[in-house]
Parts: sequence; C-alpha cells; structure tokens
Amino acid sequence: MRSHLLNDVTAESYRRSVTEGVERVANRLATTRRPFTGVSADELAPVISAIDLDQPLGNASAALDELESVYLRDAVYFHHPRYLGHLNCPVVIPAVLGEAVLSAVNSSLDTWDQSAGGTLIERRLIDWTARRIGLGPAADGVFTSGGTQSNLQALLLAREEAKTADLAKLRIFTSECSHFSVQKSATLLGLGREAVIPIPVDRDKRMQTVALAAELARRTRQGLVPMAVVATAGTTDFGSIDPLPEIAELAGQYGAWMHVDAAYGCGLLASATRRHLLDGIEHADSVTVDYHKSFFQPVSSSAVLVRDGATLSHATYHADYLNPRPTVEVGALPPAAPGGAPPVPGALRSSMPNQVDKSLQTTRRFDALKLWMTLRVMGADGVGQLFDEVCDLAAAGWQLLAADPRYDVVVQPQLSTLVYRYIPDAVTSPIEIDRANLYARKALFASGEAVVAGTKVGGRQYLKFTLLNPETTTDDIAAVLDLIAGHAEQYLGEHLVHAS
Repeated sequence: MRSHLLNDVTAESYRRSVTEGVERVANRLATTRRPFTGVSADELAPVISAIDLDQPLGNASAALDELESVYLRDAVYFHHPRYLGHLNCPVVIPAVLGEAVLSAVNSSLDTWDQSAGGTLIERRLIDWTARRIGLGPAADGVFTSGGTQSNLQALLLAREEAKTADLAKLRIFTSECSHFSVQKSATLLGLGREAVIPIPVDRDKRMQTVALAAELARRTRQGLVPMAVVATAGTTDFGSIDPLPEIAELAGQYGAWMHVDAAYGCGLLASATRRHLLDGIEHADSVTVDYHKSFFQPVSSSAVLVRDGATLSHATYHADYLNPRPTVEVGALPPAAPGGAPPVPGALRSSMPNQVDKSLQTTRRFDALKLWMTLRVMGADGVGQLFDEVCDLAAAGWQLLAADPRYDVVVQPQLSTLVYRYIPDAVTSPIEIDRANLYARKALFASGEAVVAGTKVGGRQYLKFTLLNPETTTDDIAAVLDLIAGHAEQYLGEHLVHAS
C-alpha cells in the first residue's frame, strides 16, 4: 500500500494519475452541452449505495471510470453559460493550478513550522486586500472556509469588544435582507436569535438608515447594548449594497462594531468602473470577503479582515505542542559573545508568525495560494474586468425583463443578480402564480437545459438569475426566459384543465 503514498519514489505515478484525472475533467468540460443532466436523487442514490467501499478497485484508472458514472457525468457544471442559479462562479485556470499545487504539498496554515512561505503568502494577500478596502496600517485578517465562518468570527470579536458581562443585553442590527449567517452566529455566540434586530429595506432592498437610527435609539433607551451593526455589500437575493457611509456614522455614534458582509460585493475591490459602490467600507471594523464568489476562485477561498489586528487576539488560544506562548520576545536575546556560540537563526530570534493565533480553525488549507496564482497571472485588473462584465450583463438582463410583459422584475441590479416572476395573462390567483413559478424552476432543472434559483419576495414565489459567468450572453438569458414561460404555461394549462 505504500505505493499509493505521494513521495519521491511515487512521483511518476502521481504525475500519471493526476494527468489522467485532468484529462477526464477537461474532456467533460469540452463536451458538456448543458449545465446538468437532470438526473434525480432517486435515480442516482441506488447506484452510489451499491458500491462496496470495502472492495477497492486497485488503481486510479478504474476509480476514474467509476467516478464518471457517479459524479462527473451528472455534476452541476458552473462553467456552463446557462447555469444561472446560486452564487457559484466559473473558476479561472491559475486558481485551479494553485489548487493542484496546494493539495499535493498539503501545507497546513496553522503554524509557521507547517507552512513557512505559505504563511507569508497568506499574510501578504491579507495586507493587499486590507489596502484595497482602506482599513489602515493596523489592519489584519485571516483566510476562512467561507462567508459564514467569516461573519461568525467578526461577530465574536464584536461581542468581546462590547465588554458587557450581560450577554442578554447585546443586540445586532442588520438588514432584513442580510445573510442568515448573522442569525446563526448570534445563536452560536450564546446571544440567541432575538438578539438580531432586522432593519427594513427600501425599494432597492437597501437598509433604511432612518429605521436603523430609530432602532438604535429605541434599544439604547431600553438599556440594551448595540453590539454590532452588520451592513451588507451585495445581498444574496438582490445584490443590493447598503448605504455604508451613513451606517458607519450611526455605528460610531452608538459605539457599535461595524461589520460589512462583502462576501458577494468584494469583486468591486478589483473593478475599474464600480469601486465607488463600496465607498464607506473603509470605516468598517471588520469585513467579510468571499474570493470564491466574485474573484472566480474555487471553493473555498474567503477571509475576514479587521481594522485593528489586535482584536484578533479574542480568537487566540495557546497549546504547548502547537503555538506556545512566546518566552523570548523580538530583540530580547543577548548578542553572541565574540568567539562564542554561532548566532541564533532568524526564525528563533523572533516570535513565530502562527496564523492559528488569528483563526477559529486549527488545521487549515493553503487556500490563499489560489488567489496568489490568480493575481500573479491575471492581475487584479483582469479579475475586475470579469466581474464588471457580469454586472454589465445583469444590467442588460434587467432591460430584457423590464420590457417583457410576461415578467415582473423586482429591482434594478447593483451587482449581477436579477429577481423576477412569471405573470400569466389569464391567471390572477397569486397562489396559482406561485405554483407556476415553482413548477417552472423544478421542471427547468429536471430538463437539465438551465439552472435558476428561487426565493420569496413579500411571501410570493420568485425566480432568480445569479450571473457570474462572463460567457453568458443576453441570448442565453432570453432563451431561458422562454423556457421558464413554457414550463409555467404547461403547468397552468394542465392545472386549469383538471380544475375544470
């Protein structure tokens, strides 16, 4: 079995196996004609359940053959231009190259003695992102598994910085359109869901600062403590960006931690034409960024950034076997006596740069390498150009929807999301229209011809395009709208016939 370990002896076997795997994926990407095959869980589950995991196939080629039938053939392919569903992006090749390297070397980014250069690369990327945000010279941060973890860590820091012993008094203020991870974080932090105060949004789905000011004042009068205000720069459903400068001012007035969830909108940091949409983010105490959304990175690649790096110490725990407390500070070692012992190596003269001191995780992948490779090959301008393209596409898609009498579109996009609803001529029942839209989405997915998402607005069923593929065109959007209308009309026709 040692022949399967990756080392100097098996390097050639590694090269052959990975090359074969890459060729299989490349062939699948080159020949895929729709984003999904339409396979159902009922069809695929028995096939996978029938595989005896205690009887290995013995070689990579056979395992890849099997993988074709249980995964590669039926995977949902985000690179296809008619995948218009969730916040999943097609990935750039330099990042995939980075993924291959980091998986093989398998550095763990918790301590310096497990990662060395990987630690410094991650720190350099954190500094680069913090400068793009404008957080200032004391800023710091760490890579995370995704926006949910980033939001959790940010609110942990906010809780500790509130310096209030009575957790029951702490309150978090956030848009009613913000990500559910805010409520989840409140629960995990022992605050409870009732600690989260939802703030109404305006017609563009942006937090109403007048309502925020009123809630901050009211809760303070009640003796409650404004722990944090969470602004969203790119809501999941609408791509809306809250008014960051006004929110920052209000948070400052009440001494609340300001967190900006820019998991989706962080692509604007690289945009040559839309960076101004993030004006005010520089006032944040913490920021969530998801490179695996709008920087076209493979999952996972996210980070949490903070204005004051010292606040990250709230997540610091020391273990003697891993990251013991420093016993010798920088510059504290005496100089070597002339003719005495050799100088102490630099790595021993200073405290170790251990990233675990900043992270909620211990063992952690070198996900930063993917972004590093992307910036070194494409540059930030290249990434920003791709994100600008999908934002331009969303603007064109909104014009299509606004001019199409079959559809009601909710809001003009700031980023690359469109929320809309099929409205038939002959049916006026809101419940039947809900069912027709829900059916159309499911039927479209089952056909495999396109993938769209769904959500609710005002309690009614809507559909959603999340446009993150620069290869998608307005022709694709128009074709999918026709498919949706066709499925909805089929449902309504059959239902009305049966009802009569």
